Amino acid sequence: MSSKTKIVVLHLKELIYTGIFVLFGILFIIMLIIMFVPKDKKEESTVETPAATYVPGIYTTSLIINDNVVDVEVTVDESNINDIRIVNLDEAVTTMFPLLEPAFDDLAGQIKASQSLENITYADENKYTSMVLLSAIRASLDKAAVPSASPTANPSPLAT
Repeated sequence: MSSKTKIVVLHLKELIYTGIFVLFGILFIIMLIIMFVPKDKKEESTVETPAATYVPGIYTTSLIINDNVVDVEVTVDESNINDIRIVNLDEAVTTMFPLLEPAFDDLAGQIKASQSLENITYADENKYTSMVLLSAIRASLDKAAVPSASPTANPSPLAT
């Protein structure tokens, strides 16, 4: 009967590293289960869609500048202002009013970023130009607004 005695030496440092790796492995498996298990359908149905603010479409308002007609065109979907641009801008108008396009681009950028006509700023040298353009944009958005329950409201996405 010969029995050989085996001596096993365990280093505390290796035991600690192994324990940490096992703990990380368990946490990783738990995170994968939490991430990929389908959620209840009840939670998905509780997401509310925002109320429609606009009737989707393209709305224009005409401005008469030095006997030239310039259209301000606003494109909206149900809840967002997607695009604001100037249509039919004649070269004579841009020559006579050089601040028209830069002022309009500044206003359009601010409105698209904030999705609102509130707190719009403009430079003092563009004050009156910006006010005229802002009123044209406001008129187009008023046309795009969801009509109230009144029977006289006639929504038309192709309104001009």
